[in-house]
Amino acid sequence: MGRRRADEIRTMRRAGRVVAEMHERIREAIRPGVTLLELDAIGREVLGQRKAKSNFLGYHGYPAVICASRNDVVVHGIPGQEALEEGDIISIDCGAIVDGYHGDAAFTAGVGAIGAEDRRLIDVTRKALDAGIAQLMPGARLGDLGAAVQSTVERAGFRVVRDYVGHGIGTAMHEPPDVPNVGRRGRGKRVAAGDVFAVEPMVSAGTDMTAVLPDGWTVVTTDGARAAHWEHTVAVTDDGPEILTLP
Repeated sequence: MGRRRADEIRTMRRAGRVVAEMHERIREAIRPGVTLLELDAIGREVLGQRKAKSNFLGYHGYPAVICASRNDVVVHGIPGQEALEEGDIISIDCGAIVDGYHGDAAFTAGVGAIGAEDRRLIDVTRKALDAGIAQLMPGARLGDLGAAVQSTVERAGFRVVRDYVGHGIGTAMHEPPDVPNVGRRGRGKRVAAGDVFAVEPMVSAGTDMTAVLPDGWTVVTTDGARAAHWEHTVAVTDDGPEILTLP
């Protein structure tokens, strides 16, 4: 992972805004009866309108432009004809490439009315993302980020999924280093201005153990517990973190 110049970060911001628009349009469509393939079609439409490329479609053979992870699916759910139901929770992860630079972000939403514990799971995971991003100051270490995410999640009685982590991002969607969601303060890679990371806590209401389904992509909790996933692409600046995947 190389440190990014200001012009590169500007281009990544453009990619991030496409991702933010995909999120906004898909979020508006989430309701009972909508199929996951219909949500994928919305993502494709935004990419086409903005003349951006998908960094998910075709990645190691992945067949869609979004990952749609429902209920006990942690990440990498392949969208199909199954329809959302009242009370589901759904995580949408997607990305875009603009002029060779990548953006990547995820959110989790409820479908219709959801239970209080599901709402708390979603809210805590987003708070963990915010807590991790806040650590990305020049001179900090990635262990500071992991510790902030982990403490936010565990204080709430949930568990961090450890098998999957954030990552560097730039001219490739996944670049070194890994960005774990657990850690100890003062440990790990030192952060500097120009670094860009995809920060993405994945949190389970039950076990932190996962399994991959026979499709080779879909990751589920082994006990069927529900999971949430939030992610932003974040640049480290002299003034602190700048989220690039915002509208």
